[in-house]
Amino acid sequence: MIETQKRVTTWAVAAALAGGAGTAGASAFQLLEQSASGLGNAYAGQGASAQDASTVFFNPAGMTKLPGRNAVGALNAIKPSAKFTNTGSTLAPAQTSLGGNGGDAGDWAFVPNAYLSWQLTPQLFVGVGVNAPFGLKTEYDPTWVGRFHAIESDLKTINVNPSIAWKVNEAVSLGAGINYQRADATLSNAVNYSAAAFGAGGAGLLAAIGGPGTEGIAKVEGDDGAWGYNLGVMLDLSPNTRIGAAYRSSIKYTLEGTVTFSNRPALLAAAIPDGPVRASIKLPAIASLNLFHKINPQWDLLADVSWTDWSTLKSLDVFRTSGALLSTTPLNWKDTWRVGVGANYHYNDMWTLRFGTAYDQSPVPDADRTPRVPDQDRIWLAIGAQYRMSKQLAFDFGYAHLFVKDASMNLCNAAQAAANPAACAGKNNLLGTYSNQVDIISAQARYAF
Repeated sequence: MIETQKRVTTWAVAAALAGGAGTAGASAFQLLEQSASGLGNAYAGQGASAQDASTVFFNPAGMTKLPGRNAVGALNAIKPSAKFTNTGSTLAPAQTSLGGNGGDAGDWAFVPNAYLSWQLTPQLFVGVGVNAPFGLKTEYDPTWVGRFHAIESDLKTINVNPSIAWKVNEAVSLGAGINYQRADATLSNAVNYSAAAFGAGGAGLLAAIGGPGTEGIAKVEGDDGAWGYNLGVMLDLSPNTRIGAAYRSSIKYTLEGTVTFSNRPALLAAAIPDGPVRASIKLPAIASLNLFHKINPQWDLLADVSWTDWSTLKSLDVFRTSGALLSTTPLNWKDTWRVGVGANYHYNDMWTLRFGTAYDQSPVPDADRTPRVPDQDRIWLAIGAQYRMSKQLAFDFGYAHLFVKDASMNLCNAAQAAANPAACAGKNNLLGTYSNQVDIISAQARYAF
């Protein structure tokens, strides 16, 4: 009986948590939406433009371009769409219902951010930003075909980023900041109690819990706070041209929380207990090189290239707080590159129009894609505008549409199930394609005083 309980416990918790890989490790949930002024340029060259106090996030050295005191508040509305089409998924072991396509897993998310910069002396500037560098929300119908892999994935972060900048001379500025970041994650998926019972106790235990088709919901909730830093440098090559380089450090979390199981058969209650869990997750470092060039009084050119170190995430290991390993999930994310170009057109003293495009890689290999983050490479197209009511007050607006490449799904196929049986225990082969896209609308107010 003790051995049976161990087998059922290990199987069920692994099934509950293994699907969390997508929530822990895809740049699809990296949020660039840190200002409305940058959105109109598809965030191209934001580490060199220093057009408002949001430079605290993109490159703190840019504060030296902002005399006096400057405040920015923005709200970003993000609407991802992720629609799955089943092309041959199998029935999960000991289950009687395949399920539907799950509906649109994406929904509106509202991401605020705020920044303040302050000139203390002709050479010294300080600032602070409050933002959300990472976030994710996907949710499927609870009876869908991929329910044993994922139902809900919700990640929220908040980042507080005090910064300092030093104007070395007319050509060189340096900046640095520290970051305290807090993460709160919720993951859920269906648990195949019938398959767990049959695997642990054969037909007798399966019949005792109600036979085939017995399932419930597993939910994992956890949170943690962690520290990081960011650095920046800005070089004025001429009165009309400057480049900026910025780096944001990796941040390592040890998420601690609980796993709970609903609709759990009484005979499995002792073998599949609710309880505390933890998982260590290292979010990646990010580096960028940026260009701002004033072509003439009407036109500005912006460009950047960015690198994200997602390859540090090879797997997600989940433990009971006792130290026992409950699951390990291969991630195999890869480093990604993003390239963007944009332009500003200064129509008159009151209006500036913005344009931008970018190519943004996904870190998720086809073989390891999960329905929590069914991401693929994407292309940004963005427009925006700024209205200056006075020298002190300005409003920015932006819109972007992200064209996302269709994503294939072939999760827990025969090869994967053989290579990692714990990750696929009780789950079906989820086979199909995703049609994805993202729309973003942002607005902000800027005040100089």
